[in-house]
Amino acid sequence: MEHSPVKSLEKTQQTVINGLSVDVEDWFQVGAFENVIDRDDWDDLSLRVEDNVLRILDMFAEAEVKATFFTLGWVAQRHGSLMRRIVDAGHELASHGYDHARVFNFDRQEFGQDIAKAQKILEDASGVKITGYRAPSFSIDQRTPWAYEELAAQGYRYSSSVAPIAHDHYGWREAPRFAFSPLRGSDLVEIPVTTAILGGKRVAAGGGGFFRVLPYAFSRWAIRQVNREENRPAVFYFHPWEIDPDQPRVPGAPIKSRLRHYTGLKQMSAKLRGLIGEFAWGRMDEVAEREALLAHATSDEWGE
Repeated sequence: MEHSPVKSLEKTQQTVINGLSVDVEDWFQVGAFENVIDRDDWDDLSLRVEDNVLRILDMFAEAEVKATFFTLGWVAQRHGSLMRRIVDAGHELASHGYDHARVFNFDRQEFGQDIAKAQKILEDASGVKITGYRAPSFSIDQRTPWAYEELAAQGYRYSSSVAPIAHDHYGWREAPRFAFSPLRGSDLVEIPVTTAILGGKRVAAGGGGFFRVLPYAFSRWAIRQVNREENRPAVFYFHPWEIDPDQPRVPGAPIKSRLRHYTGLKQMSAKLRGLIGEFAWGRMDEVAEREALLAHATSDEWGE
C-alpha cells in the first residue's frame, strides 16, 4: 500500500527543528531609514556590523546552535574575513542581495544582476557555494512572479523571502504559510517567515521588530503553536543591529521609523538567549531540505 509523502514525513518527525537566521546588514541599511540615509553616504558612516556578528557567533557557540546568515554583498565586500568566520563556525552563509534594494523595485533583468553580483561576492569571500536567498524586507510577492525563475536559473535551492501577511512595508497575504514550490518542474522551495493564527487571522511571529516589541510570551506561544499543533518548523530572523543598543541615532527620521528601529534594543540579547535555549534550532538549508518533500507534495494546492 502506498503512503502519502506528507503523512510519511509527519510520522517520522519527532523533534521539530526550527530555522534560525540572521539578516546581516548594518544599522543604516534598513528600510526604516531608506529615505533618510543616502546609499552614497554609507561608507562615511560608522560600520558596526562586524562586531555585532562576532557577538552573535559567540552567543550561538555558547548555546551550541547553528544558523543561517543571510548577508548583503555590500557587507561581504568590506568584511571578507567575517564571512569565513561564519562558515568556519559551521553556519550557513546565504544571500540577502547586494545592497538591500527591494525586489519589487527591480525589473527582472535588474533583479538577476543583483542576485548574481551578491552571490559572486559571497562565494569569493567565503569559498563556499551560496544556494539560499532572502529578499530584503521580504519583498518577493505577487508583483514579482519572475523572481523565482531568476533564482532557479542561477542555482539557488531555496528562498525565504515571503511574509504571508499584510504589512505597510511588505507582505503577500495570499501566499501559503509554510513551505511551497513556486515553480513547476523546479526543486526550488520557498520557506516563508513564520506566522501564527490568532482569532482566525494570521499574525507575524517570525522575529525582527515584532520579537523586540511584543512580550516574550507571545513568541513562545506562536512557536509552540507551529511546532506542536501544526508539526512544522518556525522560521525566525533578527538583525545584528538589534543587539546593539549603543548604535547611532538618526536625526530627521520619521517618528514611526524611529520607534520601529530603536524599541526594545536593550532587552534583545536576553530575549534571544531565552528563545535559543527553549527551542530546537538549525540552519535554513537543512530546514529547506526537510520541508522540500512537503512543499512539492502540496504544490498542486498552490496555483499550479
